[in-house]
Amino acid sequence: MQAFPELIGYLAALLTTASFLPQALLTLKTRDTASLSLSMYAIFTLGVSLWLIYGIFLHNTAIIAANSVTLLLSASILYVKIYNRLTGREQSHTAEAAE
Repeated sequence: MQAFPELIGYLAALLTTASFLPQALLTLKTRDTASLSLSMYAIFTLGVSLWLIYGIFLHNTAIIAANSVTLLLSASILYVKIYNRLTGREQSHTAEAAE
């Protein structure tokens, strides 16, 4: 019966990690980050980093695998967001609507 909770953990890890994939691919493809919250992605990326460290301490493969992939995806989005902000490539939707 020990395998069932492990299976649930892997399924949860797969689904939550996979849910992030469409946003990451869209952001990397379009480079559009105007509607994304910088503070949300910064906090989320830090949280995922801490989950990864937690999984490493527990030697829990499901937590390590899921959070490694999610960290890569969220950090990629955060990088593009910060890059756009610093280089002036990001315009708010309200500014675009006024033009």
